Amino acid sequence: MFSPRAHNPALAAVLACMGCAFIAATVLIAKALGSDQFGPALHPLQVSNGRFVFAFAGLSLAAAVVRPRFTRPRMGWHVARTTAGWAGVTLMFASVAYIPLADATAITFLNPVFAMVLAIPLLGEQVGRIRWMAAATALLGALILLRPTPDSFQPAALLALGAAAIMGLELIFIKRLSGREGALQILLINNALGVVISTLAVLAVWQQPTPAQWGLLAMLGLLMACAQTCLVNAMARAEASFVAPFSYLTLIFAAFYDVVFYAVIPDGVTVAGAMIIVAGALALALREAWLRRSGRPVTLSGTATTPVPVPDPE
Repeated sequence: MFSPRAHNPALAAVLACMGCAFIAATVLIAKALGSDQFGPALHPLQVSNGRFVFAFAGLSLAAAVVRPRFTRPRMGWHVARTTAGWAGVTLMFASVAYIPLADATAITFLNPVFAMVLAIPLLGEQVGRIRWMAAATALLGALILLRPTPDSFQPAALLALGAAAIMGLELIFIKRLSGREGALQILLINNALGVVISTLAVLAVWQQPTPAQWGLLAMLGLLMACAQTCLVNAMARAEASFVAPFSYLTLIFAAFYDVVFYAVIPDGVTVAGAMIIVAGALALALREAWLRRSGRPVTLSGTATTPVPVPDPE
């Protein structure tokens, strides 16, 4: 992972776009592995195991080349973050086997909304009226995508909703870790723990992948490692408020892949629901950006607050 940290918004934008393309591609591959295109469908637990195993392999190779300086990790937070991330990814991979990529991707954009709500009891944060309105808007979009009528309701969409909720919890732990440990250290520990957790979970459902499925599992993990590397380096070269809105390009890439590889054209409900979710989530990001420009410190929920000194890790 390269790390000259000079402020470079143009490069940050390119890296963020690349990261989004990679993330959407991993979901596309998970969809293929969850079908019978390349052999008997693999269980979502096995797909997420491949994601962690091969991502850890790629990041370990990068660490061997870069030789970063490691500090003492906060293992409790790492375990909590990785457990939530593994559960969220597994549910996400399970959902895309049954619903369009665009629907599943749009629903998971609710994770900052869930993070905002969870920050109230877990971090003791307060949320203002504007933030609640933005969250309600995003949730309305999710309700539209769930298609809650007897004829059109998609039960698998609840898997994506569960993934968004758990990924929101993961953001809480990422908040705890950010600024205390190096990016490559966080990614290595995250994926190493993910290998252990996902391997224990997959034992009961393991089946021998076909050669094509082995190749796709390797591609899935390496693309995820590339995505994480791109996004971490993008954040190192520009403000978070500048990089965050680019994450919504993942939805565009997912819809494009669905059209190209599965001939699934988003219908009006998908477009409307996705646009409402993006509008609500983007409002949360813009509110945070405005607070930061005004010089007021911002909590995870985006509420201005009095700064509290954070002790250096021991």
